[in-house]
Amino acid sequence: MESIINRLIFNLTTKPKRMKTKLFFLPVIMFLLCVGVMVLQSCRKASELSPLEDKTLTAADASQAASNGKPNIILILADDVGYGIPTVDGGESFQTPNIDKLANAGMRFTNCYGSPLCSPSRTMFMTGKYNFRNYSEWGVLDLNQKMMSNVLQGAGYATYVAAKWEFDGGDASIRAHGFDGYSVWNAFVGDNGSHYKTPRIYENGTYLPDNLVANLYGDDIFTDRVISFVKQNKNNNFFVYFPITLCHYPYSPTPDDPEFATWDNKTSTPDTAYFPSMVKYMDKKIGQLMDSLRAWNLFNNTIVMFVGDNGTPHNIWFTQDGVYQEGAKSTTTILGTHVPLIVSWPAGGVTGGQVNNNLIDFTDFMPTAIEAAGATVPADYGQTDGLSFLNQLKGFSTPKRDWIFCHYKPGTNQPNGDKVRRWINNTTYKLYDSTGKFYNIVLDPKEKNPIKKSAMTPQEKAIRQQFQATMDTLH
Repeated sequence: MESIINRLIFNLTTKPKRMKTKLFFLPVIMFLLCVGVMVLQSCRKASELSPLEDKTLTAADASQAASNGKPNIILILADDVGYGIPTVDGGESFQTPNIDKLANAGMRFTNCYGSPLCSPSRTMFMTGKYNFRNYSEWGVLDLNQKMMSNVLQGAGYATYVAAKWEFDGGDASIRAHGFDGYSVWNAFVGDNGSHYKTPRIYENGTYLPDNLVANLYGDDIFTDRVISFVKQNKNNNFFVYFPITLCHYPYSPTPDDPEFATWDNKTSTPDTAYFPSMVKYMDKKIGQLMDSLRAWNLFNNTIVMFVGDNGTPHNIWFTQDGVYQEGAKSTTTILGTHVPLIVSWPAGGVTGGQVNNNLIDFTDFMPTAIEAAGATVPADYGQTDGLSFLNQLKGFSTPKRDWIFCHYKPGTNQPNGDKVRRWINNTTYKLYDSTGKFYNIVLDPKEKNPIKKSAMTPQEKAIRQQFQATMDTLH
């Protein structure tokens, strides 16, 4: 449009003789030119004021973008958000438009499994190792253990963590585990405080003064910190671990609720009625981060993963695909371990709206991120258990999991210890190592009726035997 307008103006002003026969139409032409200029200016203003719209990449564009450098990586780990929460996963009780938008721009996984509780899940998630290798105490990770952030930092990535730390040790631990910067809650075991209104936030080896956080909201601050870090590193490769504190207990109003103004952390009573609002606010924070990536032209070549850490809590009721049910966090059933997973990366060849039904284990995130960064796990990292799903994102033929495994002993620091529960499941069957109970989790998702050996088909007997043989190697 601009080139056409310029050419017409040039002809009118520099070739008047050739235009004499058309002087009658000059007012009309000038009027059309003015309209064209206004439309052009309007388009420019729209692009300046609304740079957050999705842009569709052609295959050539995506290939070119990917070839310009390594991807940025952002891992968003939601707290107590099970598979039945996002609308895009069939949830009917909550509003998640930004999570749904992310799924429409990327790949949605239907079979991702974590641990029943947050601390053991997060250890698998960040280290790529099953709990029997490196999980020794709730909320603690030894300083000698490494995370994916260590490897990415060594590969030249700027690294940042914001929100729920839950690995103990404060500044020394956060830095030892590969993070250049941080803004966290739960920096030390037992030193929590609020993570919603008037939050207790730990930065640069100390807590933010009370006067700076009074009546503010924790996840507002954490989101702002992440966005600021991304802005500062627009021209660098960056890795962000964003374990947002929503939607964990205490269930309380968000800044978008009128009750927030008078809420008192010490005297007000938590109420599950606030859970839908908390989900909506979590979705809002994710939308703000995605909008920033789009505004700075970073969205296409940033791998964004949204995942829950365990099932939705008890006492939270919701409808998914027409079924009204209660959350089952802390149980080893599907409702306690099945979590949402959505991955976006347009420049990496992840086309929008894809659904992936393959199994994803919580140990798989570390090798996926490392492979995406073009890095390798150093020899001193120790044995890992995950299987990268990077090529699945790209649509390439690649090995896929036949099973997921969990070694679950969360209360290792309890006086009387805690019994170990170990299991393997695929999309249909599940076997417990300690009890030998074998379930069809499609027909019996609450695991009320183990299949008796006498009733097993030859195929079921073979699957059970294979599961047990596999678990026997995992010690």
